[in-house]
Amino acid sequence: MKLLNRYLAREIFFSTALVFTALLFLFSFFDLIHELNDLGKGSYQLWQMFVFVLLAVPTHAYELFPIATLIGTLYGVSTLAAHSEITVMRSSGMSRNQLGGALVRIGLIFVLAAFLLGELVMPISEEAAQQWRLKAMNSFVATQFRSGIWAKDQSSFINVREMMPDHSLQDVRIYDFDNEKRLSRISTAKRAVFIQDHRWQLTDVERTVFSKTGVQVIHQKEDTWDSVLTPSVMSTLLVEPEQMSILNLFSYIRHLRDNRQQTSRFEIAEWGKLIYPFSILVMMLLALPFALQRPRAGGVGARIMIGIGMGLSFYLSSRFFSYLGQLNDWSPVLSTLAPNLTFLALAFALGWWTERHA
Repeated sequence: MKLLNRYLAREIFFSTALVFTALLFLFSFFDLIHELNDLGKGSYQLWQMFVFVLLAVPTHAYELFPIATLIGTLYGVSTLAAHSEITVMRSSGMSRNQLGGALVRIGLIFVLAAFLLGELVMPISEEAAQQWRLKAMNSFVATQFRSGIWAKDQSSFINVREMMPDHSLQDVRIYDFDNEKRLSRISTAKRAVFIQDHRWQLTDVERTVFSKTGVQVIHQKEDTWDSVLTPSVMSTLLVEPEQMSILNLFSYIRHLRDNRQQTSRFEIAEWGKLIYPFSILVMMLLALPFALQRPRAGGVGARIMIGIGMGLSFYLSSRFFSYLGQLNDWSPVLSTLAPNLTFLALAFALGWWTERHA
């Protein structure tokens, strides 16, 4: 039985690696086409574009892991079934439950790989990719420190303590320098909301103006601020919650709770990072009923198309439940587990139906 398990694992590893390579090349090609629209902006050149696309590969790999394993398992096991090798395995004493157990053991290796990729590689590479693109296109450097986000806008330095999910900014500090690089003004605002055309609405503004005659402090309830920064630019300064590590999500959620702010999106992202790797097991079990159908029930190509459809359905339903959870303030566990439980139930139902009609 160990020999059969090793043979099955080799076939699935090879098929999944093949599918993974094809999908990553495809999505990287799409990224490259998308980035061509920004070619020439700032100092964004072709070689910088290739670096950005390469840095984005780990993010695609993490997001495509369940779909790749689903299609890879379908292809690998369907090929074995088409060559009657699955029939030989089952005739040798391997039951359907044993075959499912072998898939789970193989899947646990994929789960571990996906977890390490999502925790150790993807957050770093995604942040590096966005920082690389931002620096090349906008000609200023932005870095995230403990004090918040720092950015350079011409002769001004901007410090933003927090950027909220609605793209509003909290605790904004603007340090203006004159032509001789001397500090001329410090402006602070409790909140900044984007209006349009690079204009922001500041509230609770305090300005400290430095001049040769002395220092003057001006208080204003509201004021406008012109800046090259926009919500789309600011959003690249922070990694999306779904692309952050669990440790960073936990720390940020605790920070939001201490400040009595909404945490649902980040809690859903945190639970998603915990549960998402295990969706690989669900996808592999979902592939089993289709792969065990008799060869005359459909060719390998048809089953691959079914696998692609199911993989896309799982991806869209995961996003759908995530957004519903944020809008309706559902339990983060429910929002992240619902798609997995639904497709797991579908896998068992299809397995029962296949056994009944075998």
